Amino acid sequence: MIGTTRLLDRCWAFTQVGGGLGTGNGEWLEASAFPTSVHVELLHLSIIPDPFVGLHEWDIQWIGEADWAFKTSFEVIGRELSLPNIDLVFDGLDTFSIVSLNGQKILGTENQFVSYRVPVKEHLHTGSNELVITFPSTFLKGKDLEKKNARYECWNGDASRLHVRKAQYSYGWDWGRRKPRTDLTVRITHSPSGTSGFAEILLKDPAGQVVTSQTNIPVNSGFARAAFHFKKGDIQLWYPVGYGEQALYDVEVKVMNDQGQLLDTKVQRIGFRRVRIVEDQLVDQPGLSWLFEVNNIRIFCGGSNWIPADSFVTTITPQRYRAWLQLLKDGNQNMVRIWGGGIYEDDVFYDICDELGILVWQDFMFGCGQYPAYDTFLANVKLEAEQNVRRLRHHPSIVIFAGNNEDYQIAESLKLDLDYDDEESDFRKTNFPARYIYERVLPAIVKQHSDIHYHRGSPYSGHGKVTTDQTHGDLHQWNVWHGSQEPWHNWDVLAGRFVSEFGMEAYPNIRTVDYWTGGDVSERYPQSRTAVNHNKAAGFERRLELYLMENFKHAFDMESYVYYTQIMQAETLAAAYRMWRRNWAGPGREYTAGALVWQLNDCWPVTSWSIVDYFLRPKPAYFAIARELRPYTVGMTRKDVKRYDDERTLAHFTITSQLEIWGTNGTLEKKGATLQVTSFDLARAEWSERWETDVILAPNASTELWKGPVPGLPTRTRESDVPKTIVVSARLLDVDQDRTVLARPEPFKYIHFPDVKDLAFKIMPGAGGEIIVLSTERPIKGIVLDVEGDEVRWGDQAIDLVPGDPQTVKAIGLNGRSVKARFLGDGTA
Repeated sequence: MIGTTRLLDRCWAFTQVGGGLGTGNGEWLEASAFPTSVHVELLHLSIIPDPFVGLHEWDIQWIGEADWAFKTSFEVIGRELSLPNIDLVFDGLDTFSIVSLNGQKILGTENQFVSYRVPVKEHLHTGSNELVITFPSTFLKGKDLEKKNARYECWNGDASRLHVRKAQYSYGWDWGRRKPRTDLTVRITHSPSGTSGFAEILLKDPAGQVVTSQTNIPVNSGFARAAFHFKKGDIQLWYPVGYGEQALYDVEVKVMNDQGQLLDTKVQRIGFRRVRIVEDQLVDQPGLSWLFEVNNIRIFCGGSNWIPADSFVTTITPQRYRAWLQLLKDGNQNMVRIWGGGIYEDDVFYDICDELGILVWQDFMFGCGQYPAYDTFLANVKLEAEQNVRRLRHHPSIVIFAGNNEDYQIAESLKLDLDYDDEESDFRKTNFPARYIYERVLPAIVKQHSDIHYHRGSPYSGHGKVTTDQTHGDLHQWNVWHGSQEPWHNWDVLAGRFVSEFGMEAYPNIRTVDYWTGGDVSERYPQSRTAVNHNKAAGFERRLELYLMENFKHAFDMESYVYYTQIMQAETLAAAYRMWRRNWAGPGREYTAGALVWQLNDCWPVTSWSIVDYFLRPKPAYFAIARELRPYTVGMTRKDVKRYDDERTLAHFTITSQLEIWGTNGTLEKKGATLQVTSFDLARAEWSERWETDVILAPNASTELWKGPVPGLPTRTRESDVPKTIVVSARLLDVDQDRTVLARPEPFKYIHFPDVKDLAFKIMPGAGGEIIVLSTERPIKGIVLDVEGDEVRWGDQAIDLVPGDPQTVKAIGLNGRSVKARFLGDGTA
């Protein structure tokens, strides 16, 4: 009989062991879904309030400190018991559990990231069989482990999490609520006996045609090997989005016994590609490049960091995964980093990335901590790493495994034992024992089971350099928002070789805010207790206001606060991508090879660094980033240059405003275009100045296009000389996209905007009812569109508009409704 698998997904019930607020003692309640978790079931039965609303998250903390049990019964027939092997397989048991079958303990678990397989034939009987899984409190077990071993330091969450192999974000993070939980998935498999026989392998191309095959491959002790050799051109290569097709092949494997009877079969989808991390000497700058090369093409990686998409991961459907990843691709992004404080994602996540051409940076699940390395912990980690590397290694989208998130940074911060020149020590007896995991255990496992590049951590510089080094490795650039709280205009000097984290907070869509207020209008203001509870970043009030006050004249009603924080985020992040793409300047000048924003998504309704909120509602920053990652872009900076008449004076000087313009080309062919630059005086509608020039954009690089004084802006000789409000618009014509980029005088708070009535700003319906056209007779900055009632899927937001350059915006679901617009200078502040 061929091996079969049966999912045990019916007739589950759950109880709070010993009774309590969840159930009575011995009371079993029917579960509504599978896979599932305690919180999901209690919420379904209205035993607990929605933890995403108001302050209710604090009303349910008791759940994580209680013990829970799930049980089900399943039928077994005599024919099944005649099979040689019957296993129970458990995926995602979170985290400590005791499993009993018909009253006999068959398993104890201690790792959420591990799949457990147990032979159970001897414990089964014909008819009904009862399976019970008891989950003692993971939080309390973690406290016991901490007391037994040692207390270590961490950023975010309770330090006991460091001893527990569980999604670390469930202990609370600076964007997520604390949510200890219990999840489960169970299946039963019937597997054939025997350790010898023969295998057959077929390789099918994307069209389903057999490319090659092998038969009669000996199977000995359950192991078989087949080798295939291809000449150049025999197979199609898999490319990341924007660089070629995502060719995916199917490998079909059949296993037969010595008598030729089919025992088992499996199909796995793969892709062929070569990936290298390139560290080369650079022209005119110190250090080395740090870039991804795929099939001999050097790639600028513009993308996002990913956290688990829900506080309750069992509720994330394949459809939600696809919606998230399609958003990422539609936003012109080509890489996603799976952050080390979450989970190794479900198989479907990586399948979709393979299909869409999204490169995946995969962290191992260690985040912001001084992790231990005692023997039982190491054994747990080794099993976890081996299973997940073997599970994920066939995905062409996965291009790097990284050992941890910010653990080397915490070692530097705490001044732990960390000599980067020491490549020989064991490290387990130091106060940074997890270095043994990152530099010994994980690289050995990755090398043994895959050909994927291993990187010791993120950030990690290598070459004996600290993690904040800007000339080697990858960099988490948090000196905007955290750290020294630099102006976002300084992204150019804050660049690194590959910036794998950076960000700026913003409120989510006003509908998301209204969800968490739960209809309590008295809490609908930025400083309310509810609003503050829905932002977990330490000191966020000071940081938000620091950047708002430095840059914007703003209002404090909730709608305005949503708008101004969103525009601030959009300006901040667009500037980063714009300046760092400029640093991708061609061979030998790949000064910045990637930028991954923190973060794409949220796990609950919250104010955070995400560019799309929990309900998949994009913030304006999502669109601003998408514009900066188009194949062809134009970028500008304008900076004041002050020159003193001589070295002895402070009173005599000149101030000129210098404009620099560059273009980028993300394709592999050079591109001819016309650079059009138009200057407007915001105070004088009748004045403008325009010039054009033909340019050539170098392939896969940025190209410097023009440098000089801002047109129409006189030289100043006194600080009291108030400069004219000259707005410069740059466009690249004759390319697929010609979206305007503006260079305005900043900070925006100093600008005296024209009266709204003098703008002649129009929003006109377009053909088909799901398009609008925006036009103006004066420059407008930061247009954000909305409607009353059900939301619209907008094609663009945070739009800059100038005379003579109307913008067409998709508006799916508009249905003829009137469109509202917010923008800087709209009279609300």
